[in-house]
Amino acid sequence: MTGHLALVGAGPGDPDLITVRGLRHIARADVLVFDRLGTEALVPLAPSTCERIDVGKEPGRHGMVQEEITRLLIDRASAGHHVVRLKGGDPFVFGRGGEEALAAAAAGVTVEVVPGVSSALAAPAAAGIPVTHREISRCVTIASGHDDPGTSAAAERWASIARVPGTLVLLMAMRHLDRIVEALISGGRPVDEPAAVVHWAGTPRERVVRGRLDRIAAMARDEGVGNPSVVVIGPVAALGPEIAAGMARSAQPA
Repeated sequence: MTGHLALVGAGPGDPDLITVRGLRHIARADVLVFDRLGTEALVPLAPSTCERIDVGKEPGRHGMVQEEITRLLIDRASAGHHVVRLKGGDPFVFGRGGEEALAAAAAGVTVEVVPGVSSALAAPAAAGIPVTHREISRCVTIASGHDDPGTSAAAERWASIARVPGTLVLLMAMRHLDRIVEALISGGRPVDEPAAVVHWAGTPRERVVRGRLDRIAAMARDEGVGNPSVVVIGPVAALGPEIAAGMARSAQPA
């Protein structure tokens, strides 16, 4: 029997932001393997006969480890099923989709990758922040906040990132944000550089905290803003309030 694996990006949380191709895969899935963040509203769109497997992690409950998830995908696809691995954001942007795709290909399973809207781009946009702007920022760097600057090697990596011009977008950074900010400032980022934390972007729970780089971690903590959040650092963050005000006006009924 010949199975098939589709790695589908669910987008940043708003179900309207999934691609048409992604919806088509969900609609004909035999097995749907999904994470906790950004996928909940899409799971009910799978067929009633579909096997639905929640592998996400949440406080008080640990999901499967990555090796177990990969084996599950290969086993179900090898049995002849159309398996959809539904991931928040984009499968290939800190989603471990590359690991799953390599393992499936090595096992002889046909793989299709369906890109999704990454929160690295969607969260800033939801807050009115363009990650690039012709007159302000001509490049953007996306980094994982799991890299704790507590070690000298990691601190040097953050110092190197600090020296890259343009916009810096951090994913999964709230746990280490204080130390990351210190490392970035030590590496040369201005203390008064505009920054923003976008929490639960694109959902009814969305909140945005804006401030100077040297204060943004404390401000987010004081506001009770934690994960899931995206941190944006750079001059473009200063454009956010003005653009967001225009976005709010456009959302008002005529």
